[in-house]
Amino acid sequence: MKKDIHPKYNKNCQVKCACGNAFVTGSTKDEIYVEICSACHPFFTGKQKLVDTARRVEKFQAKTAKAKEISSQKPVGKKKVRRAVKKAAQTEK
Repeated sequence: MKKDIHPKYNKNCQVKCACGNAFVTGSTKDEIYVEICSACHPFFTGKQKLVDTARRVEKFQAKTAKAKEISSQKPVGKKKVRRAVKKAAQTEK
């Protein structure tokens, strides 16, 4: 094997998170900065944060409510319901 080709391994690498948590691990770097760690990640904390900036959930719920309303008014096929929902959405914009 070639000598001196591998980077130096540091056993005391400081990992710092944006939440303020810090811990020590092994790495080839001296310090690592991360945005999310096990102390603030929703999987480990059990606190789910839903960030819906584009209002996708509300838009979907409104679309399904309109489809149900239109389909309950008169018996029509799926294509007609979809077209009616699209037309209603276009008129609102």
